[in-house]
Amino acid sequence: MRDQSRTFHEARNHRPRPGHRTFVATLGVVAAITLTACAGKEAPQHTFDVAPYVNKGHVADCDAFKAQADAQAVLRAAALDPNGLDRDGDGIACPHLPAPTDKKPVPRDFMTDKDGAPVTEPVKPPT
Repeated sequence: MRDQSRTFHEARNHRPRPGHRTFVATLGVVAAITLTACAGKEAPQHTFDVAPYVNKGHVADCDAFKAQADAQAVLRAAALDPNGLDRDGDGIACPHLPAPTDKKPVPRDFMTDKDGAPVTEPVKPPT
């Protein structure tokens, strides 16, 4: 009995089928175009102009914002929180506002008074 695997390979012509190379090349080009088109496509970032709310003292409460992410952007730009957006001091501004949301806390490593407002001047210990 002959080795059939050898017979199979000997009998078969090793030339690719007509159009096979073109198909493989086309598939490679389509894959490259798809990967290039999708590269760098991240979820759209929510942008909000914080300029009217920063370095102007208390100009807005939570009710002035349509989304929690907007209030969080203002808190992130002015961590001393002159607008009182983070009353409990946890770094999350106006958690009751609707989406889009930004729940990444803003570092609040300064002292606050009993209402949660920041203390900007150092407190002198009693003598």
